Amino acid sequence: MSIHPAIARPQVLALRGSKIREVANAAMGRAGVLPFWFGESDQPTPEPIRQAAIAALQDGRTFYSHNLGQAPLRAATAAYLTQLHGRQIEEARIAITNSGVNALMIAAQAILSPGDRVVVIDPVWPNVAEIPRILGAEVVCVSLSPGPDGFHLDLDQLLDAVTPDTRALFLNSPNNPTGWTIHPDQRQPILDRCRALGVWLVADDVYERLYFGDGASAPSFLPIADPADRLISANSFSKAWRMTGWRLGWLVAPPTLVERLGVLLEYNTSCAPDFVQAAAMTAITQGEGYVQALRHELATARDHLIAGLKAIPGVSAPWPAGAMYAFFRLAGEHDSVALAKRLVDEVGLGLAPGAAFGEGGEGWLRWCFAADLARLDEGLARLRTYLKL
Repeated sequence: MSIHPAIARPQVLALRGSKIREVANAAMGRAGVLPFWFGESDQPTPEPIRQAAIAALQDGRTFYSHNLGQAPLRAATAAYLTQLHGRQIEEARIAITNSGVNALMIAAQAILSPGDRVVVIDPVWPNVAEIPRILGAEVVCVSLSPGPDGFHLDLDQLLDAVTPDTRALFLNSPNNPTGWTIHPDQRQPILDRCRALGVWLVADDVYERLYFGDGASAPSFLPIADPADRLISANSFSKAWRMTGWRLGWLVAPPTLVERLGVLLEYNTSCAPDFVQAAAMTAITQGEGYVQALRHELATARDHLIAGLKAIPGVSAPWPAGAMYAFFRLAGEHDSVALAKRLVDEVGLGLAPGAAFGEGGEGWLRWCFAADLARLDEGLARLRTYLKL
């Protein structure tokens, strides 16, 4: 008989299970549920991107590829970012990864050790906070504050939290779930603080193109940082090109770090699938029209849903500046998981509980509005039914 328990190490045992999945898994298979809990468009990947993968498969591109990604895709990604941000981004700073999640994990593995102090801005997509914890880091959260015109960051509070013993700051903007987007004037003080203390700044930029302000992209650190800065930008093909199921992303990092990322990628996934990279090549070189169309659809859906929520008595719904989510709360509700389950059980409305995004999200609900307006209207009608309005 074994005298040692067959269990995972403490950091894994301490991980929070996904409360989004807790609600969604309990409801999957039920007829008539309207699911708005996951962060993806209700439309498939554009046809030319799909056809590029099909053609690559027919050409037999089913073998291993370079650890850092195929050179043409790395070069095309660098050119895309250079044009987008108006600052030269070299191919030597690009690593292709097996999804945006993998990009964050690879970045964390490259810079974090057990016991390191990591600052995270929350509410936030749970992976951003849990990845450092998996690696044994200590996570300290600085919370965004809600207001009628959106969520806000207390810059002084954040700068105070980035102490000399901090190893990294993880910042997701536009933010999942709140839609908060960093103000352009807040970037330089944050970068200066990280520079002065030698703190790594890890920017989760997955939603940078899904921005409702002026310009082609949300404010980014890439245009104001030097190539040698301790800045890592994690990104993905998932959101802007409707490629969530393809699982492909990228990192922008100092060239000296990228040299070692290939080794980490080898020991994680070896490489991204070649035929998926072929699809990504079409997306990033020919897919700007698809990005613009999605941005227009999301802007329309955002205005429609937020207006509908604000018209319901007792609902607080700040305006999101980016991403694809309404983060709102119902007066008097404090247990978001229980509320989300009741909404499924009583009216078939599937939303993500705010508690999934950290303590700062408790009491709130996340609604992905990357959906047809008629589906959003049906969701609003079901919410009103739940509230007996």
